[in-house]
Amino acid sequence: MYQTREKLLEFVRPHLKQSRFEHTVRVTDTAVKLAEKYGADVEKAETASILHDYAKHKPIEELKSWILREEKLSNDLLSYHHELWHGPVGAMMLKDELQIQDEEILSAIAAHTTGKKNMSLLDKVVFLADYIEPGRNFEGVEQVREIAEKDLNEACLQSLVNTVQFLTNNKRTVYPDTIHAYNALV
Repeated sequence: MYQTREKLLEFVRPHLKQSRFEHTVRVTDTAVKLAEKYGADVEKAETASILHDYAKHKPIEELKSWILREEKLSNDLLSYHHELWHGPVGAMMLKDELQIQDEEILSAIAAHTTGKKNMSLLDKVVFLADYIEPGRNFEGVEQVREIAEKDLNEACLQSLVNTVQFLTNNKRTVYPDTIHAYNALV
């Protein structure tokens, strides 16, 4: 579509720490499998997943300046943990830097951490791939991997349940898009 897998990986590599690059490769492999299984566009899933963490290690002030100047980005993001910023800001950066115009790919990148209301098939594939890639090891991930073998929507829903429980158990804020994603899937 935009470039080959190798060219895209070459593009993101300098922007990621080695461990994050390895995570990106695992997410990409997982997204391709999920796309094939559930009928999503494999090429778009591969592109979005390779690029999903592009802005992960950008300076917080740079991410903040993008949020403040981009009309498409809600300033509400600033009220939540900066770990959530890299998805939506990364989508805007990639639209600018790689001239990605495909709204499905940009949406999947933007929503890969939080989810969102009425996620597309591609959104769900990238969101879930990021959650269940084989390097992830936390309570509940095995259950979600098992569900992902049978039902994409149920797997996304369970990952959201796990996330909301983790955040609320630790008295941390829950980004509204996560609640909207949960409600839409319920």
